[in-house]
Amino acid sequence: MSLISRLESKFGRYSPPNVTLVLIAGQVLCYVATYLNRENGGTRLLQSIVLIPDRVASGEVWRVVTYLFEPPLINPLFAFFYWYLFYLFGTSLESAWSTFRYNSYLFIGYFASLAFALVGWWFGAGTQLATNSFLYGSVFLAFARLFPDFTLNLFFILPVKVKWLALVTWILYGYTLLTDPVWLSKLMIVAAVLNYLLFFGRDIRQGMKQGYRRTQHQSKALQTPTRLIHRCRICGLSIKDAPRTSFRYCSKCAGQSCYCPEHLNNHEHVVAEPAEESSS
Repeated sequence: MSLISRLESKFGRYSPPNVTLVLIAGQVLCYVATYLNRENGGTRLLQSIVLIPDRVASGEVWRVVTYLFEPPLINPLFAFFYWYLFYLFGTSLESAWSTFRYNSYLFIGYFASLAFALVGWWFGAGTQLATNSFLYGSVFLAFARLFPDFTLNLFFILPVKVKWLALVTWILYGYTLLTDPVWLSKLMIVAAVLNYLLFFGRDIRQGMKQGYRRTQHQSKALQTPTRLIHRCRICGLSIKDAPRTSFRYCSKCAGQSCYCPEHLNNHEHVVAEPAEESSS
């Protein structure tokens, strides 16, 4: 039994359900408060809840929790679909796994993001805020792993399977790791996918091993010469049907004519067709 299974058997009944809905509700409240007061310094609310490591070190410890409720600062229509998709992904994972496993997935990603942000700041990675977008991105990646053929309609028109969107996400994460000059952004990506690797690492390793074995088998199959299959010209009996049967080729027949023992000496010889004479 795995560690997560043992923990679930002991503490699973204490795991609170519908955490996704709680996170969305908190984001909606912050979004509405910011949107309604945008002309009167509404951004001050966001500045007071986001995760800024040096502010946490100065005593504003509530940020280690409230940054989870940082809403996406986008058009209300797109914000609605952002929350709808997050609800879809989160509840689907909770249903496919269990409440305890899904909450553990979120907690590991949250704790890793928090720890990497603070450790990175301590070692001089910068004082920039640590966003929660990568954490919620890991929820999408887990959903795409479990439901790769689920189809989303981009712009309500173009149907795309989530496995291709996940591939684009991985490419963007890799590009950010290689090119982003802000070390805190790099650390946030590593922290956000840590829970993904912990939950799917075994499946990934097994898939790589199976792919390697499949490649080796195909390579050997291509290197092995094709075995000649002997088949009687009269009755159709082949060496696959009777492996111990001794098939022979008739020297008096034109071409390669194979016969089983029963028809080797009891058949009409195949005569080559005479070449057509060219008309003068």
